[in-house]
Amino acid sequence: MAFVLATTGLSAAAVTVSAPAAHADECYSWSRTLSSGTSGSDVSQLQIRVAGWAGYGVNMAIDGQFGAQTQTAVRNFQSAYGLSADGVAGPATFSTIYALQDPDCTPVHFSYAEASENCGRGLNGNGSVSLATVRENLKRVMWRAEALRHRMGDRPLRVTSGFRDKACDAAVGGSGSGQHTYGTALDLVPADGGTTLCTIAQNARYAGMGGIFGPGYPGHSDHTHVDIRSGRSWSASQCGI
Repeated sequence: MAFVLATTGLSAAAVTVSAPAAHADECYSWSRTLSSGTSGSDVSQLQIRVAGWAGYGVNMAIDGQFGAQTQTAVRNFQSAYGLSADGVAGPATFSTIYALQDPDCTPVHFSYAEASENCGRGLNGNGSVSLATVRENLKRVMWRAEALRHRMGDRPLRVTSGFRDKACDAAVGGSGSGQHTYGTALDLVPADGGTTLCTIAQNARYAGMGGIFGPGYPGHSDHTHVDIRSGRSWSASQCGI
């Protein structure tokens, strides 16, 4: 859109001002519909946000290829948020994602600050990978935690430990080079009385988590650990896992 500003005392002068280009979201905007067979960085951005909906035990790859797993994840995401579940990511799907994310691309119910306090020392960069990679990994695991939260009826969850620098990870009993030092793990607890550690662990099996450790696993009686490692390593014997 353009408009003309009137000027005083200048008989033939006019200034044309163009309005700024519209954008859908401060974080990331999709410019095309995505469906089975499409590929590209925009598919990867979609996969990050729907990976927690790919199904039981599925730790979906973020590879930029819209295949069967991505289609299932999109369909389940759509169903969970009351959309037409056709497995095609178009304007309605993107609008729902836009409503679920903050300007820094984290999901609305989780944040870098919460996922790096205490042992993370505010994302100081002293992990097992670069700070940029830590931030990307945290974003990915937080989106799966968002799916987990919604699956449980939007019961609030609190992160008690996310990223840890290597020294602090070792000081609290970790290996000093585990999942937390990569930014790929979150320790979760209920933030109200509406759920339990076992409910978190049980539902995490459907939320794209490669690692799940909860009550019954040594040192995990007061939290449920989830992470996005490749493969599957689950143990929470008191929860039937």
